Amino acid sequence: MKRILIVEDNEDNLYMIKFILEQNKLDVITAVSGTEGLEKTFKEKPDLILMDIQLPDINGLEVTKRIMQMTLDEPVPIVALSSYAMTGDKEKAMEAGCTEYIEKPINPETFMDQINRFLL
Repeated sequence: MKRILIVEDNEDNLYMIKFILEQNKLDVITAVSGTEGLEKTFKEKPDLILMDIQLPDINGLEVTKRIMQMTLDEPVPIVALSSYAMTGDKEKAMEAGCTEYIEKPINPETFMDQINRFLL
């Protein structure tokens, strides 16, 4: 079973994303801060990370950079999730090491198609 780590501090977003993933028979791990996301990345070894950009402690781009530096031998795909879709945000996420960028609110109809590409 594929393991997905969701790093998201908004309860409503976290609930919806977790629900969709669990309905698709995925093992879901959650973190509500950048620090917790870093810890769980190395403890739980997820197959995919869904990373909110705006987090209460370390922002998602910095967390992504740290994860990429520490997992160079076996990089984990990281999908940035952000509701702050400003010009240049996608580029910043990709430069930090994200594999993909999805704007929130997510579309439940297409969300699984967007992330399944990274789970094959």
